[in-house]
Amino acid sequence: MAQYRGPGCHAPQGQGTRRRALRRLGLPLMMAAALSCQALTSPRAAAQPASAAEYQVKAAFLVKFGGYVEWPALAFDTRESPFVIAVAAQDIVAEEVERAAATATVDGHPVQVRRVERLDAGLGAHLLFMDQSRNGQLADTLLLLRGRPLLIVTESDQGLALGGMINFVIVENKVRFDIALAPAEASQLKISARLLAVARRVLRS
Repeated sequence: MAQYRGPGCHAPQGQGTRRRALRRLGLPLMMAAALSCQALTSPRAAAQPASAAEYQVKAAFLVKFGGYVEWPALAFDTRESPFVIAVAAQDIVAEEVERAAATATVDGHPVQVRRVERLDAGLGAHLLFMDQSRNGQLADTLLLLRGRPLLIVTESDQGLALGGMINFVIVENKVRFDIALAPAEASQLKISARLLAVARRVLRS
């Protein structure tokens, strides 16, 4: 699978490659990628705290990520079971994820957002997002959750090194993300090539 450096508002180099990669994506992720350009540069974004615009974009990505992961057979009890996103974050962040998830589904499963304070092995979620306010807990939490079928998304310089699977970064005022395959595979999660194609960086080992 080819590594792709990710979506952006401008494509001065490799424009043809970028367009082909975006066409391979499903429309929902394309829309989220476009939102990362618009939300951080629009007049509306200028009128609100930078973090609010940033987390609107991150929330849009979070509710889409689950659709680009192949989950273990026992990840859901039934076809009606919710796709649970656990959010260990500031209130402003959790609120944006809740808004984005309100009408979302992941492979037919309704999306449920659960705000969490205590991070332990009984989390009962499919995706965990830890914002930068929890960076001090990353090492212990990721060690505790290692190997569980849980997609862990962070926004820390150490996120992937400590065992996270997707890490948000801001590059030229755009929300981008890096992916680490080894911890995902160790947790029985297979990340789609379509998601890998729009990551800024893919760590394969």
